[in-house]
Amino acid sequence: MTQTRIPETATTSWSPLVAACLGAFMLLVDVTIVMVALPDITADLGMSFTGTQWLLDGYALALAALLLAAGSFADHTGRRKVYLSALAVFALASLACGLAPSGGVLLAARVVQGAAAAAMMATTLALISATYHGRRRGIAFGVWGGVNGAAAAVAPVLGGLLTEHLHWRAIFLVNLPITLVAGWLTVRGVEESRLPGGARLDWAGMATFTLAAGGLTYGLIEAGEHGWTAARTLVPLGAAAVAFFVFLVVETRGANPMLDLRLFADRSFSGIMAGAGLLMPAAFACLAFTSLWLQQDLRLGPVMAGLALSPMAATSLVTSVAASRLLPRLTPRAALGGGLLLIGAGSFLQGLLDARSDWPALTPGLIVVGVGVGLAVPALSSAAMAHAPAMRAGMAAGTVNTVRQLGYALGIAVLGIVYQGGGPAYAALDDVYRVSAATGVLAGLLVLVTVGTTRRA
Repeated sequence: MTQTRIPETATTSWSPLVAACLGAFMLLVDVTIVMVALPDITADLGMSFTGTQWLLDGYALALAALLLAAGSFADHTGRRKVYLSALAVFALASLACGLAPSGGVLLAARVVQGAAAAAMMATTLALISATYHGRRRGIAFGVWGGVNGAAAAVAPVLGGLLTEHLHWRAIFLVNLPITLVAGWLTVRGVEESRLPGGARLDWAGMATFTLAAGGLTYGLIEAGEHGWTAARTLVPLGAAAVAFFVFLVVETRGANPMLDLRLFADRSFSGIMAGAGLLMPAAFACLAFTSLWLQQDLRLGPVMAGLALSPMAATSLVTSVAASRLLPRLTPRAALGGGLLLIGAGSFLQGLLDARSDWPALTPGLIVVGVGVGLAVPALSSAAMAHAPAMRAGMAAGTVNTVRQLGYALGIAVLGIVYQGGGPAYAALDDVYRVSAATGVLAGLLVLVTVGTTRRA
């Protein structure tokens, strides 16, 4: 199947690119901007540690669980229509977050935000691909990738500035003017595009995957608070196992599966997916607990906490740009595998805290992790698509993003169990980093062993 192609002329404006990049920037910032505001939010709304985890996981889980489904729905319904609808829902959910009178309302609004973000992430690249061609498409993709990197670098500091100088509610309300600008540019400059034909959507696959991901994450978070034998832990974990089994059956037998499981028959593709899923808990999930230590134990303000975490994002951005220019022949296998090993090493360096440690003790490890992230993340999509049939390239790229976000959600849940293990905060944080380090090293070795160097034609 081929998508509807929009004729491009020399006068094609860059406003569609700006519209897509604004949405991508906003949704990616909202993944982590909440980190430095966690102490203020939980204090104002009286939220528990489990509630704190759900502030991050509610968004990330909805984003991961619905990403593939949203992409499939947009392909058939119309990407411009879905993107505009997602922007509107994201704005309303952000308003609800900013005005939330209680923790429960805030958590519900964060889930809706994540669902809208899934539709935005699924459509931004497709809209760019449908609008630009040739050299201009390459420029557009480069700008889009740079915006993605900038979002990770800006989020902690932006969150700190808004929280400290305005209020934690401002980190959500700032989305409103951005969505208005993105929506206006989309209405004025983006043409509709969709896949031709009338293939049915995989509703069963969407539902079972969402149930499996949600049940697994919920069960892991409840295990940290209530133990592994509690009904609140066992029931969702059991439901997740059943839903995942049904998902495998549905995707194997369905005529138009949301995820073609035959992709995983390729050992290299499976290795890349494993690396994508393990990268997020190794590099990013631990930052939420680091932010708590910085503010609750070291008494840093939100701005200083954001700055303390920024070396990782800044280094990753510099590394990704430098690697593309200085190491053009670096294979995706080497970039991904080597990057994951560096992430593991950096996490190990961060896990050497003691009672006298201050925030600069984190900096060397954050820099090493940043180098690893700068090598690994840009290689993920290209590596996945290189080991997938050309007709499944879009599905492969979507699967990478789904696995990454799901890995982040599960990482928050698992590392939360470790963090609650008892003892001083710095010791608990050391344990979190040791698990992250082991995860990064395991993922790196797995990629280097399983992923081949040859590409599909």
